[in-house]
This record gives sequence, C-alpha cells and structure tokens, in this order.
Amino acid sequence: MGTRAGFRGRWRSLSPLPPPGRLRTLSLATLANTVGTGLWVTAAALYLTRFVGLTPTEVGWGLTVAGLVGLTASVPLGGLADRHDPRALRAILQLAQAAVAAAYLFVGSFSVFLLVATVDALLVSGNLAVRAALVAAVGGPEGRVHAFATLRAVANLGVTLGAGLAAFALVADTGWAYRLLVLGNVATYLVSAALIMRLPSYPPVRRPVRPRPGRALRDGRFLAVAGASAVLSLHWVALTLILPLWVVTRTDAPPVTVAAVLLVNTLLTVLFAVRLSGSARHAVPAAATMRRGGLVLAAGMLLWAATAVVPTAVAVGLLLVATVVYTVGDLWHSGAGAALAYDLAAPDAIGAYQGVDTLLAGLARAAGPALLTWLILDGGPIGWLALAGLLAVTGLAVPPLTRRALAHRAEPLPASGQPISSST
Repeated sequence: MGTRAGFRGRWRSLSPLPPPGRLRTLSLATLANTVGTGLWVTAAALYLTRFVGLTPTEVGWGLTVAGLVGLTASVPLGGLADRHDPRALRAILQLAQAAVAAAYLFVGSFSVFLLVATVDALLVSGNLAVRAALVAAVGGPEGRVHAFATLRAVANLGVTLGAGLAAFALVADTGWAYRLLVLGNVATYLVSAALIMRLPSYPPVRRPVRPRPGRALRDGRFLAVAGASAVLSLHWVALTLILPLWVVTRTDAPPVTVAAVLLVNTLLTVLFAVRLSGSARHAVPAAATMRRGGLVLAAGMLLWAATAVVPTAVAVGLLLVATVVYTVGDLWHSGAGAALAYDLAAPDAIGAYQGVDTLLAGLARAAGPALLTWLILDGGPIGWLALAGLLAVTGLAVPPLTRRALAHRAEPLPASGQPISSST
C-alpha cells in the first residue's frame, strides 16, 4: 500500500494535470485539442501534397498568406470575449474549428485550400485570444499565470501524443490513413468543446457604457512591453526552423540530433513549465523574470553558435546542453509574458489586450523565418551572435518599459470616462 501511494505521489509530481477542479477540466479540454493539433500538424504537409495534389510551394504560400490574414481576428474576438462569456465563445469557436478541420477532406485545388486555410487561421488566432480571457476567468488574478503555465505543459504533452499517433498513418502512407487523422482532429475539437461547456459560465463583470474599439491598439505603453515580448518570441522560430537546418548544414552532428533536441525541449516544458512560472505572477517580478529569460535565451544562442566549430561528439553534447539552457529561458519568457499581458491590461478589456499580445507575437513569428534564415543560415555564427545580442538587449529593456506602463496606470479611465480605482 505504501509503495502504491508513493507511486501515486511521484506521478502527481510529474503529471502536468492539476488536481480535480475547473483548471483540471480546462486542462483536459486543452489536452484533447492539442492531441488533434499533433495529429494534423505531423501529417498535414504530406496529406496536402501526396493525396490532395498541391505542390510544396502552394502549401507554403497558402499557409503563409492564411497565417497573416488570420492574425486580424485576434483583437476583435478578444474584445468579444470581454463582452460575452468566454467559455461559451470558446466552445463555439471549437465547434467552428471542427467544421473547418473536416473541410480539409474536400480540398481539391489551391483556391479551395487557401479559403479553408484562411478560415482556419482566423479561428485559431481568435481562439488564442479568447482562450487567454477564459484562462484569466478560471485562474483569477492570483492564479491565471499558474493556469497559463499548466495549460502550456499540457499542450506540449498533447501535441507529443498526437504526433506519436500520427506516426501510424505515416507508416501506412495511404489516403485513408491520412483521412482518419483529419477525422481524429475533428473529433478532438468536439471533445474539447464538450469539456469546456462543463465549466461554469463567466459573464463579464461589467459592461462599458461607451465601448472604445481599438483601445488596446492605442495603448502605446502596453504595446511597447508586448512588442518586446514579441521580439523575444523569435527564439521559437530559432528552435523549430533554424536550428534543425543549422544542425544538418553547419555542424557535424547527425540529423537524428534534431529529434533529440526537440524531445528534450518538450519533456522539460512538460515537467517544469508550472514550476518556473511561480515567480512571475505580477508585472514587476514578471518584468525581472523576462529580463532573466532574455539573457538566458541569449546564452543558449551563443552555445548553438559554437556547435559549428567543434567535433561531432562535442557538437551533440553542446546542442543538448544549449537546449536545456534555451528551455529555461523559454519558460521564463512564456510565464512572464503572460503575467505582463494580464497585469498591464485594462481590467475591463482583458480579452482585447490578449488579442493585441497575440497579434504582435504572431507578426514576429511570421517575419521570423525570413529574417532568421537570412541572419543565421546565410550569416553563420555571426548571425547567432546578432540574435543573442537582440534577445539580451530586449530582455534588459523590459523592466524600464514595464515601470513606465505601470506609472501611467495609477488612475486608469474606463470606457465611460470616469476614473476608477486601480484595484478594481
């Protein structure tokens, strides 16, 4: 009995799922959703090229255009979550995403693919902002960063499970196998929506007397902090796109090292996302955490740069050590970014502000592939040094930018024009 209890205790300490409650329900919805993401992302390129008949160029351009158009949905749908129940809104969006996911079964030309991918991207982008508003409602002011970190760990686990399941379709490599993955993705959206509706309703605390559309987009001090966080998010492009190409073209490490690097990053994220989020629940400590994250990320870039000039065994070891360093910086940046986006937002416009934060991060990630390909793959180790410098300087700029934003929040004005207490 004691052994069994000890095993359960160890499992609870390792599992990213929280204890039973509202956050557990939201976590299970996220797990279902991201298993579907893993299924689709792993096989999408092969399905679209081998069985739909699109060219790789058409897929690449289509996803790029769709992604850029999709970013336009984040702010309006985030604002909608401020005026309506974010739980119901997110469930509706999940149902819409299920329908769009099913539409990929009927894609037969580039024009239809572009239409479906664009609607998909609009829903994905808007859903991120609505999800952020729902996380804030479930977690409350003191628990929303913890909830955000928990969901990130669960999402990594879900994508990994989905990718593992998708491997069976890749081995079969038949049209029906890929279509089953599409249907699996559809089913996970439906399960996620059903789980979300098990949460209580979260009606808005108050409705503004005179809504001010675009208020978050005009908040220059918030934009400065969110923009700095968006610049730091370039590290994600460096990990997922640039580093794999760097390993196979500029180092003596075997290509399988790429899989090891991504596995290490995923496992560490699942295990430590929640643990490393505890020091960044409010703006001031979050700004210090983001500064620390920027400096640690910069150190990771420098270590990756060094892999071009060392022997094979050393390169493999250095890549894995650098990935551990990178992941710590990534988790600090992620948790601090969530805390700043929540804490610097107007209390009655959480969703809209999360939409702006999502928009800026999306723009950075859209520009990242072209920028970092030119900077690093064409520039060599000097490019990594330049990226490290950018991340370090940006991280150092976050605390003063945050203090500036907080200094002008002492007497915030609601949409009605009447001053309110900053604690409201």
